[in-house]
Amino acid sequence: MTNYIDLHTHSNASDGTCTPTEVVRLAAQKGLRAMALTDHDTVSGVEEAMNTASAFSLPIQVIPGTELSVAYKKQDIHIVGLFVDHRNKSFQDMTQLLIRRRLERNEEMIRRFNANGIPVTYEELTLGNPNAVITRAHFARYLVEHQIVKIPNEAFKKYLDPGCPYFIPREYIQPEDGIEIIRKAGGVPILAHPLHYKLPQKELETLIARLKDAGLMGIEVKYSNHTVQDEYYASQLASRFDLLPSGGSDFHGANKPAIDIGTGRGTLAVPYEYLENLAAAVDYHLS
Repeated sequence: MTNYIDLHTHSNASDGTCTPTEVVRLAAQKGLRAMALTDHDTVSGVEEAMNTASAFSLPIQVIPGTELSVAYKKQDIHIVGLFVDHRNKSFQDMTQLLIRRRLERNEEMIRRFNANGIPVTYEELTLGNPNAVITRAHFARYLVEHQIVKIPNEAFKKYLDPGCPYFIPREYIQPEDGIEIIRKAGGVPILAHPLHYKLPQKELETLIARLKDAGLMGIEVKYSNHTVQDEYYASQLASRFDLLPSGGSDFHGANKPAIDIGTGRGTLAVPYEYLENLAAAVDYHLS
């Protein structure tokens, strides 16, 4: 077993294509020492993921997690929560609210597609998994499979991004609320992929300062899309704002085929030490 981990993965409980069981087994096959399941706005796959390791006697630690979407100006940013108590009622109530808001947005998007002769159905979007949290990635996959576009990126640019005819803005919670609910559920809130938002340096640092004041505890330093320079800058941000470094692949299975669990685009290597330090911050016992 390697001494590497992956603290950012997705299953078909949100917009990944693998079941939670498959995600855990893939991580174990790669020799990872630990992984976290961090589906969008839900913890519905966590129980299955955690049970998989024990049921199959896999030599891997499974960390309960989620990835919450919160509002920042006219875009959303993502807060990963690690070690969250997935049975915490307040946390479950918050995720149910977020899922309900996604459902309302998705229903309006489906109505718009259907009104314009593109027969999208909820059943096809969920691919037989009715409890999945549907995201725009599901719509993009549908458009590719029905040969309306050639690749997912084209689907976003023509149909799904802000300003496009089928885009419906979501009603997000505020960053402070997302951080608070993660911490109240015993978790460590972490700013996911900080350079993904393409904010100017000063604005990104202002945002991080705001999140730190609200209780942010970590930031993703290692990420599949980071260059060497990106990783160095993210590590400097972690040091400057006294945030714990984290990292993960953002694995989605076939929805992001170039990104593999554990190794990202081939060079990702997140050390176990990251997990030890994050766990120590909330006295989480690593098995």
